[in-house]
Amino acid sequence: MLMLIVKYAVTAAVIVAVSEIAKRTDRIGALIGALPLVSLMIMVWLYIETKDTPKIAEYARYTFWFVLPSLPMFLLLPVLLTHGFNFWLSLLACALLTFVCFWLSALLAKQFGLTLF
Repeated sequence: MLMLIVKYAVTAAVIVAVSEIAKRTDRIGALIGALPLVSLMIMVWLYIETKDTPKIAEYARYTFWFVLPSLPMFLLLPVLLTHGFNFWLSLLACALLTFVCFWLSALLAKQFGLTLF
């Protein structure tokens, strides 16, 4: 139970710290936010709790394949926002784009024998 509380506290602290940094300097906030901090924390938590390195390796492999289809969102959002689109509608459009990209990626990966879903 203590480990679960520590995981929540550390994870929340990282997210709050990055959002606070981003309020002050968008470039540094984006740089830190682009780092795979959440994935690194997950791998650390998995290792501490299970020592299951094959599972961690598989987690890292799948993370790679799931990061790729999320990248177009980071191109679409600034375009929409700089053209005056509503923030919430822009986020919805980005979520839909990401869903489509995930679906297309899964179809493509299947052609190479990799099952993502």
